[in-house]
Amino acid sequence: MLSILTPILTILFIAVCYGLAGVALLLITLAIKTRRFGTIRSAAISVVAPAVLIGIASGGGIGWMFAIGLGCLVAMAGAYRFAIVPRMDWQMLKLANEIRRQTILHLVLITGSVIFLVPFAWLVVTSLKEDKEMSAFPPVWIPTQQVKAIVDGKEVGLATTEYSGYKLTVGVMEEFETGQRLVRVIEPPAHAGREFTVNRTALTDVRHFAPVWKSYPDALKFLPPETGRGLVFLRNTLEVSVLSILGTLIASSMVAYGFARLRFPGRDGLFLALLATMMLPSAVTMMPVFMIFRWVGWIDSLKPLWVPAFFGAPYYIFLLRQFFLSIPTELEDAAKIDGCNYFTIFWRIMVPQIKPALAALTIMAFMASWNDFRGPLIYISSPEKETLAYALQLFQTSHGSEPALLMAASTMVIVPVILLFFFTQRYFIQGITLTGIKG
Repeated sequence: MLSILTPILTILFIAVCYGLAGVALLLITLAIKTRRFGTIRSAAISVVAPAVLIGIASGGGIGWMFAIGLGCLVAMAGAYRFAIVPRMDWQMLKLANEIRRQTILHLVLITGSVIFLVPFAWLVVTSLKEDKEMSAFPPVWIPTQQVKAIVDGKEVGLATTEYSGYKLTVGVMEEFETGQRLVRVIEPPAHAGREFTVNRTALTDVRHFAPVWKSYPDALKFLPPETGRGLVFLRNTLEVSVLSILGTLIASSMVAYGFARLRFPGRDGLFLALLATMMLPSAVTMMPVFMIFRWVGWIDSLKPLWVPAFFGAPYYIFLLRQFFLSIPTELEDAAKIDGCNYFTIFWRIMVPQIKPALAALTIMAFMASWNDFRGPLIYISSPEKETLAYALQLFQTSHGSEPALLMAASTMVIVPVILLFFFTQRYFIQGITLTGIKG
């Protein structure tokens, strides 16, 4: 019965911990802003007391932890409501309400962030685990390795077992096909040196935190020699990404400027036709585009992967057009009075005003080209012209039964994109909000 209730109690305990964290954050923030002794004391108690009591109750299992945590939450909420709130004036009550709202909002955002980070964390952790921890249940989130010791000049793994009523630390000297293990006692010293056989199930490995980093060089070692341990794939991907970004920025910005600022017959109709192409599934144009590239002789080359970027993209054009429309026309009129032509206005007046949008487009174009799998699958057949996304799929086909190597390869492919977004997220968010200077 307890095993059935364990998942439910675990979920309830997590909810209680969220409540404890919310009340603790509320009291800590109030203590920092008001600097009152009573609030500071309550904040300290709200942080220390639940942690100590739950730590003590952890020896009794999840049921005791949930009960103690719930009791702490009720006590803290009651103390806040009946002991702290009545002593507040209206200004402090207003401040407390705002802090409570911000606390709930941040807890929700942190929860969402953790949920979205779990797959990436699992990817990295799995690449650092030993094979025996891959299929362990419950899942292992902290990679460990068995502690080793030198016995008679031989490196052996340490384990613990019980023998004749004693708990012993032993070194596994030899493994037999029957499942038996020949072990030698290491500790306690009174039994050191004694050897006996024991079943594998009676041994518990002595493990310590130690990531297995060798999966990363091993993943590169298994790549074909002509790929330079993946450097050829990286070079091809960088070439495609850089050219795609250049083509996207140049073509999309110029077309968007024309739709936003130039007046010519049929402009609105052409813009509607451009937007209509966004509703066409890519599968509809796949065959005609392939036949065009085959006719010009670009099959099995990188050109089909980056040349289309120099013709613009409907979504990027629409995004930049909205930015151009937000720029005051007075800037353009002043440039015309000074004798600037349309290209000079575009390059020296308009482009500097849309830098946030161009930064957002750069990030999106890089991610699209870096992660593109279908393009290389259709147009590339030579191994030395493959990109990272396509090479990763081939690596999965060859090493799908080795999760550590596969996760290590996937991590190395995805890390550049994550780092790029991490360092440029401010520009990405600023550009995607479609804001511009106001007149």
